[in-house]
Amino acid sequence: MNKPVKAILALTLILMVTLAGAAQTKAPARKAAGRDAEFKKLIEEYYAAWSRLNTDAPAKYYAKDADLIFYDIAPMKYNSWKEYHDGVQKYFFDTATSVKLVPNMNDLKVTQRGNVAWTTVTFHLSSALKAGGATELDARHTAIWERRGGRWLIVHEHVSVPLPG
Repeated sequence: MNKPVKAILALTLILMVTLAGAAQTKAPARKAAGRDAEFKKLIEEYYAAWSRLNTDAPAKYYAKDADLIFYDIAPMKYNSWKEYHDGVQKYFFDTATSVKLVPNMNDLKVTQRGNVAWTTVTFHLSSALKAGGATELDARHTAIWERRGGRWLIVHEHVSVPLPG
């Protein structure tokens, strides 16, 4: 083989290896972008559901296992989806005339390991109460999601509010 042919073959091989490596590094980035877009849509729908003053609306986002724990602002802990559903309805939604929860999508973070993902995001809550008055507060939300039957379901949740000052 003459030198020009060897040089062309060597350059072709280098180019193929380089392109294969570049394709492999772009695949995880594309996968993460798709996952992030999926969770962005999920989080937007989830917060819209919680803004309906009816705990049946967000129920579809939660696993219903009896031993799951959910932490909220008040009361601090719910020991199942049923307890969470009934408690929020009775102590919050039934006392309000309106509720709006708006996630801060600029700080949404999604991390996934296999069939488990966790999301962190801050959000703003505005509510008007039947007894008069209003509530405005910023809060934090961490959710642990598990992929079950092709759907992401929350298996644990933690909502908290920073201390004043």
